[in-house]
Amino acid sequence: MASLLFSRARTFPRAFSTRNLTWSAVLRADKIPHPPKNVDDSTSALDYKQTQRTRPPPLPAMDLPRSRTAEEAVTNILYNTPPPSLQPFKKHVLNCLVQNEPGVLSRVSGILAGRGFNIDSLVVCSTEIRDLSRMCIVLSGQDGVVEQVRRQLEDLVPVWAVLDYTDTRTITRELLLVKISILGPEYLEDQLLGGPTHSPSTHSDKYTPEEKLEREKVLAHNFELGAHPEAVEAELRECISTALTPSQVLRLKHQHLHSISTLANQFGGKIVDVSENSVIVELTAKTNRVEAFLGLVRPFGILEAARTGVMAMPRTPISGAPGEEAVSDEGSAVDASLLPPG
Repeated sequence: MASLLFSRARTFPRAFSTRNLTWSAVLRADKIPHPPKNVDDSTSALDYKQTQRTRPPPLPAMDLPRSRTAEEAVTNILYNTPPPSLQPFKKHVLNCLVQNEPGVLSRVSGILAGRGFNIDSLVVCSTEIRDLSRMCIVLSGQDGVVEQVRRQLEDLVPVWAVLDYTDTRTITRELLLVKISILGPEYLEDQLLGGPTHSPSTHSDKYTPEEKLEREKVLAHNFELGAHPEAVEAELRECISTALTPSQVLRLKHQHLHSISTLANQFGGKIVDVSENSVIVELTAKTNRVEAFLGLVRPFGILEAARTGVMAMPRTPISGAPGEEAVSDEGSAVDASLLPPG
């Protein structure tokens, strides 16, 4: 009996100390900072939005103040049909931060298509964060409708945030790759039929020798019947026309290549590829400058063009002197008195 009490007395402090050690380890583990959870699915975006949830401001006014006619008032009373909104349409730039997982693009485009929006441009790329992608969407619509779509997009599970850069001072750029003919617009149709090399085909290649002989017989018969001599001569010249001479090709290439290179340098672009009959120009600029460059090189003959769409990033505000207003580089008026003489 004494030995049993002695053994229990020896085991009780050990069990008690072990229990105290376990609780102390748990308390210390709670104080140790743990690394953040791995962002591996779209539920992380949902948790983030729930923590950042604030009451959104009211939607912009849809209708401009105007007087209604008697017909509109009666129609509204009878059928409860509001009159159409007179708010002007303008271009909006939406910047979406989404989870980098399959199916996000289809869900975003499905909502825009369901609301009746036509996407002007859409650029999707990964960011410096491994699990985060950025979508830059350009579309046209009314302020109230676009704001509704923005909130609806932000409610999607894999979408972290949707920002409207319409009234924000941003830097917008677009990349253009355009293949331009250096032979001239009169050979553009032949170059488009020439395959990947864009080699101009000759009119003599269109007809076999038998077809050419038959065509000359028809022209001679028409001439005997009193057809106009100039028209007959033009048709004969078309039948027996040959390819460009080497001297003509070199002259055209030199003149057109020099002109295209000068235009590209004026717009900040560069020629990235030169072939026998065409060149490829790379240009990164704002959308209006890209469209202006395309309008200037269109007379040379555009064989192919590819544009990436608009990419936008907000400017970083700079704190200036009190009372100074930030001057925008777009649409700002220039004081003539501040310009140098001449």
